[in-house]
Amino acid sequence: MSSGSPSPLGHLLAGLCLALSGLLCSLPVRAADILLIAAEDSQALQSFTQALRELRPADNVRFQPLPHLAAPDKLPASTRLILLDLPSLDWRLQEAQGPATLVLRISRLQARQRLGATLPPHLSLLWSDPPLARQLRLTGILLPQARRIGVLYDSHSAFLLKELRQAALPLGLEIVAERWNDTRDSRPLQSLLNNSDALLGLDDPDVFNPKTAKNLLLSSYARQLALIGPNAGFVKAGSLASTYSDQSDWLAILDTLLDQPPANWPRTHYPQRFQVLSNPQVARSLGIEQIDEASVATQLAAGERHP
Repeated sequence: MSSGSPSPLGHLLAGLCLALSGLLCSLPVRAADILLIAAEDSQALQSFTQALRELRPADNVRFQPLPHLAAPDKLPASTRLILLDLPSLDWRLQEAQGPATLVLRISRLQARQRLGATLPPHLSLLWSDPPLARQLRLTGILLPQARRIGVLYDSHSAFLLKELRQAALPLGLEIVAERWNDTRDSRPLQSLLNNSDALLGLDDPDVFNPKTAKNLLLSSYARQLALIGPNAGFVKAGSLASTYSDQSDWLAILDTLLDQPPANWPRTHYPQRFQVLSNPQVARSLGIEQIDEASVATQLAAGERHP
């Protein structure tokens, strides 16, 4: 009896395996129903929806404005909701029942004002403001001599101070905080400037907004103190630098999350994909060498992967 020739049963099993493999490969993957929601339609939202649709051609990706929607609990449970603005979040909060929901680009303050300290189990919040630890590490890279980091806050953003101080501790940084409830009163700002090596902006629109920008920036640069953050818009207005995530980053983040079952979605999530934006004119005025934004972003990302 030859041990080298396969038996008829072996031939049959091999054939069945090949047939089953071919059948499984030819079966269509069930398309996910992905519904993007905002209060009103716009060209920007249509472009974003189209970009996500192109990333996920196997899925049914569509956009609907709020007025055309039923209550959340009337939607199929298999739908995956992506909320694009605060009115759509208010709509979703009407009902505890309903599909799993990603809340795209919501700030820590916005979530606090609407949800308090609790998070409904059906929501996954994707933060718009950069992580405080990342912003502090950016400060350390660009301003290595700075040790006392000044922070302005008000009653809305006060809850961030504990986290900020915890993030500063391993970096050898000290947080010097001043409450600034009345932005017409410059005394808290002047006190902070007298006691800080650099300023870090929180994403608090009551403190950092177009009305306060001129006073903040002129006062800090008169003392040759840099302001880091709070966002890309403020960098264009005159702060030194910030980290941020653009549309391509958010699309990639959504694509990754939508590959996972909703049960695996994080309750809260900072974007792991991000970039660095700097203001070269401000850097020159402060005597800082030209900032290589891509290199700094790579350095920050590497530090987050290997804490």
